[in-house]
Amino acid sequence: MLISEIFYSVQGEGILTGVPSIFIRTSGCNLRCRWCDTPYASWKPEGTELSVDAILTKLQDWPAARHVVLTGGEPMVAKDIDSLIRQIRTAGYHLTIETAGTIPLPEAGCDLASLSPKLSNSTPLPGEISEGWITRHEQTRRNLPVIQSWIAGAVETQLKFVISNEADLEEARMLLADLGHPLPPDHILLMPEGRTMEELRTRSAWLVEVCKTHGYRFCHRLHIELFGNTRGT
Repeated sequence: MLISEIFYSVQGEGILTGVPSIFIRTSGCNLRCRWCDTPYASWKPEGTELSVDAILTKLQDWPAARHVVLTGGEPMVAKDIDSLIRQIRTAGYHLTIETAGTIPLPEAGCDLASLSPKLSNSTPLPGEISEGWITRHEQTRRNLPVIQSWIAGAVETQLKFVISNEADLEEARMLLADLGHPLPPDHILLMPEGRTMEELRTRSAWLVEVCKTHGYRFCHRLHIELFGNTRGT
């Protein structure tokens, strides 16, 4: 499969923030989010072809790690992803899969499904990409039955929404209502849209107040604070 990067860092987002983890970033995506911070794994996929065995061997470079994160791009479009998931879990690692929730979870399951359903703020504007990709993105980004299947099949689930303004927040709340799957409020993550600490701070204050009101979890981006928007972190 095409792998953009494999690295060892700390989880920067969600309920496992700060936990040392090996990140396997596949290259390739079935969406084209306009604010994507990993275009090298989505808009313009690049990387190295690696076998499942080669990836598993690479994990041994970090013997202290007990957590693995599959991310992208969209990891679920990667060739042989089912086999990789099964073998990571068989090896005894805690597995998080970071996904937009547009492709079903394989039978091997995962320990933490980190679902990031894409709101309308993710759709590229005319001129940013071809009309064909804009249409494809809109038709693909929201798949309630698939999201429901992830919630049912994973040991634990967190739902992460990228929020820029009040309209995004209302759209996220409507999606939660449509799902009909009650999750603990602290497993609903609201993350300010931004790729720099300045952008994140600008959008954080009001979002923290929303989280305090509804019991949602504010989703900081620890890796941006520690390392900036940099590969391999």
